[in-house]
Amino acid sequence: MMNSSFTYLDLFAGCGGISLGLERAGGKLVAAVEKSQMAGETFYRNFLEPLQGGTTWEHHLTLSVEKQARAGLIVGPLEDALNSEQVMEEWSAQEIDVVVGGPPCQGFSLAGRRNARDDRNSLPWQFLDVVTEIEPRIVVMENVVGMGHKFDGDEESVFTQLRKALGSIKGRKRQLGYSVRGLLINANHFGAPQNRPRLMLVALRDDMANQLEDFGACHDIWKSHFADEIPAESDDYLAPRSKTARNDAPTLGDAICDLGENTKPSVAARSDAYLADLATKSRWGLPDVVSSPNGVIKNHEFRKHSARTVTRFRVYQYLRDVGLKKLMTNFATQKIDRGEVEKQLKNVMGTGEAWDGEGKPIAKDYLELSRLVCDLATRKHSQSALDWHGPSRTVVTLPDDYVHPIHPRVLTVREFARVQGFPDDFVFFGKTTTGSDRRRFEVPQYSQVGNAVSPFVGLAIGELIVVLLTPPVRNLADA
Repeated sequence: MMNSSFTYLDLFAGCGGISLGLERAGGKLVAAVEKSQMAGETFYRNFLEPLQGGTTWEHHLTLSVEKQARAGLIVGPLEDALNSEQVMEEWSAQEIDVVVGGPPCQGFSLAGRRNARDDRNSLPWQFLDVVTEIEPRIVVMENVVGMGHKFDGDEESVFTQLRKALGSIKGRKRQLGYSVRGLLINANHFGAPQNRPRLMLVALRDDMANQLEDFGACHDIWKSHFADEIPAESDDYLAPRSKTARNDAPTLGDAICDLGENTKPSVAARSDAYLADLATKSRWGLPDVVSSPNGVIKNHEFRKHSARTVTRFRVYQYLRDVGLKKLMTNFATQKIDRGEVEKQLKNVMGTGEAWDGEGKPIAKDYLELSRLVCDLATRKHSQSALDWHGPSRTVVTLPDDYVHPIHPRVLTVREFARVQGFPDDFVFFGKTTTGSDRRRFEVPQYSQVGNAVSPFVGLAIGELIVVLLTPPVRNLADA
């Protein structure tokens, strides 16, 4: 925990991944805004309920938007806060240091503000409207790498347009603008056992930027690295610095090796260090409340799979181990035929058997395994068995593509949470998962975890904020 503290608003907060990291860095939450009641309940029960003097989640939902804001969480669209003159006045009066958030940006365009009926355009503008009213010292906007793509014939990517929009606004009172830096941050570089690249914008208010010697925001995107691989030219006032060396970066096995049925070894020292980081919420600055009595880890219920699905998962594990991860998909998409499947399997199996991740036999020879591959083939190109000895692929909102590296099942919510960096007593509420027709408005537990910013990235951003707000402002290389 760093000694300096700062205040922040978290807009589009989800279950609180970035807030968790900011709290550990010394951040003090003024309020969060989250539209989903499922994600909002997770945020409230982990961040606020122990501090509310017996006020329950159910009672919190009955409060006005003004009272919810004072309690620390508005459950509803950001527009509700903007439409409340009292909320905006109270936030503005507090001289809040930081505004963070990840507004959905799928349809954003600089021209889009002229079309008020297009909801996809409105949410980033609402975020920027809060910045205009509050005039925080620092702004952090986060979203997926896809923001770097162009949409609907735009000449510039969504990310570039957002950078320009953020750089062009001025606060209502001070009439100060912002210097903006684009970041491409991989959570694996900051201590999470997951390859998770995310685009971010960090903006510093002009009066703060003017205190920095030789400061100049660049228009190119700064990219993160492991601590022992940072290029000399990558120093930047508005970019965090990793403390994680490549060989110290935890693997998926390090993160989940103690969860019950697992039997494979991990690197003990590295795993112990990672699991110690996730032992309790109090280590991350949240109230020290025991949420999982008797040592029971919550959100660790196994999904049920059909016998056919279990067999497919076992085949995935074998194909991963012999370097043929895409074999099943290649057959399903007709890139190869049955004869080629047999040929590739014969090359790696010879006259031997095939075993799954648990060391149990799947097929007695390549012909039997070929029949299984062709029978079980699916076009789900992203579905494969994860690697115990490496980082996980980017965790997303649906669990079906993430086959456990050892056992023939998908990861549990808690295993997803371990990969992201949530402590074990951070409990997720709402449905575990939901059907496709309800995903438009429900945010169940898997989606809450998959949508979140890794708390380790939140911590890195929080530590950057502390450096920028601590006089005299220093270059990160000297921090």
